[in-house]
Amino acid sequence: MTKKELLYEGKAKRLYTTDDENLLLAEFKDDLTAFNGEKHDTEAGKGALNNRISTELFKLLEQNGIPTHYVDTPDENHMLVKKVEIILIEVVVRNIATGSLTRRLGIPDGTKLPFPLVEFYYKRDDLGDPLINDEHCIILDLVRNEGDLEELKRLGREINVILKSFFAKKGLNLVDFKVEFGYDSEGKILLADEISPDSCRFWDMESGEKLDKDRFRQGLGGLKVAYEEVLKRILGEEQ
Repeated sequence: MTKKELLYEGKAKRLYTTDDENLLLAEFKDDLTAFNGEKHDTEAGKGALNNRISTELFKLLEQNGIPTHYVDTPDENHMLVKKVEIILIEVVVRNIATGSLTRRLGIPDGTKLPFPLVEFYYKRDDLGDPLINDEHCIILDLVRNEGDLEELKRLGREINVILKSFFAKKGLNLVDFKVEFGYDSEGKILLADEISPDSCRFWDMESGEKLDKDRFRQGLGGLKVAYEEVLKRILGEEQ
């Protein structure tokens, strides 16, 4: 598939048009950002790791009935995806309290929640990606109708069930994650963007070690090693 014009550049990826109007090439960058871009660095090889991890997880989710934009992985830094109109809602699913949830509500860090919590955030860097509710989504015309919001919640919860069980078998707690969705050419809602340690929190079940972007956010170091460990566990020791 031929890479053509740059369509969009975000903090972690570039999107290019191809010779098929319904397909795009996503290039995974080595850039690291946190706090809505206020903290920035690069880590050689990070993009390739996220591409490989996202590839494996998109395939896993597809096998379990979650519709995604994934098509193929032509090389280590690129993913071929279906073109979608991104819904400007970040869907966050939380199993364990940490990060902004503990700061907002005072829930002690590391508290296991009684059920998976689904939250919506407005995908607007200039506003700091604020927390929003269903009515905000309707007022802002972020979705076509309330049914779409229920579908986003349903998909978020189903993804959580699949990934939480998968990672538990790998010795990792899926603490929380952020996913994005989009409408395809037929109006169907597809899982888009990526699923990686950039967008998920993984804690080792035995040691509690953080194996995700919190290593960058909190200045812990060892980010690439952590991402490599996540990929190693996804693939299995026999790989």
